[in-house]
Amino acid sequence: MKQHLDGSKGNVDSCKRVPSDVWFLIQGSLKENVQKAKEKKGCFDKLEGDDVEDTSCQVGKSSNCVSANPKGKRKASSGIESYFTHGIADPTQPSIKASLQSKEKWHDTDMSIAMWFYHACIPLNAINSPFFQVAISKIASMDHGYTGPSYHALRVNLLRDCKQQVKLTIDSFQKTWAETGCTIMGDGWTDSRQRSLINFLVYSPKGISFIKSVDASGFITSAETLCNLFSEIIEIVGAKNVVHMVTDNGANYKAAGRKITEKYVNIYWSPCAAHSINLIMKDISEMPTVHSLAILASKITVFIYNHKWVLNWLRNQPNWTEIIRPGVTRFATTFIALKSGNEDDMVVIEDGDNTMGGVQGMTTNELDEENWLA
Repeated sequence: MKQHLDGSKGNVDSCKRVPSDVWFLIQGSLKENVQKAKEKKGCFDKLEGDDVEDTSCQVGKSSNCVSANPKGKRKASSGIESYFTHGIADPTQPSIKASLQSKEKWHDTDMSIAMWFYHACIPLNAINSPFFQVAISKIASMDHGYTGPSYHALRVNLLRDCKQQVKLTIDSFQKTWAETGCTIMGDGWTDSRQRSLINFLVYSPKGISFIKSVDASGFITSAETLCNLFSEIIEIVGAKNVVHMVTDNGANYKAAGRKITEKYVNIYWSPCAAHSINLIMKDISEMPTVHSLAILASKITVFIYNHKWVLNWLRNQPNWTEIIRPGVTRFATTFIALKSGNEDDMVVIEDGDNTMGGVQGMTTNELDEENWLA
């Protein structure tokens, strides 16, 4: 009715016969209502007590404030994620309450987190997880009274929800496979039970996705069976989406790779670079000079670690570092072990000949092959 008498356009027709004194009264009443509406829609962040932020502060995407637009309508919410800060990368300023906390309060909070890490034996590198600061920020945004999830919720409900969230993420990756193409990688490895396992992963610009793991112990040597397995994985991903496939460099994988390229003309097969380098290291380690040097270094390592008095004496030397022992499956560790032994200060051993001889009644020159192997 007031807009009708005021002559405002948009909602109702204007009245052309309203007296001037009535028109001025209606104008003042409408302006007063607009001013009250602006005050109600100001940005206030109510804290515990009378801690209130200034309404002229800049509001980031994580704020709960609702700003008034010229039409007097509320802006649409962008989802529940917009109500939480994003940790260190959050562009919004910290609240007044957080900024005014004392150093003792900050230290006490850090100590609580540290005690939880130490008591639960959580690895310290867990703090480098991108989800850590996000979790801290969301807990802080819940204000006083928030209680963490229960054991059952973590084991059942939240685990199910996280699985569903990961599935949605993988689905978003799959939507880009047809646009950009993807690479399938078959990572072969042997577990502690000597099973030959192959992990299949899909690489794309959007991210890496795990497809499945297969126990290939019964047919790892058959190129035909491996080809059928690779074809099954390709069909799961989509033959038109795959442009490249990477596997180990063994003879069986090479034969299976050739069959794949013949069957799918749009797929290019190549061996794993890490596996190829490992095979190169294997061939070099089988050369007579390198092989004899590796055996000699192994004898020295066995002697040192089988005699506590030698090991304890070396550990007390200022430049001593532990010798890395060669692994069974990775031939590159042979050269890493040789480098580790070379980096140890050999002057320590030369200067300690008399000390070692005084303890055992002999010098290092008197130790024959049987002593080194003891």
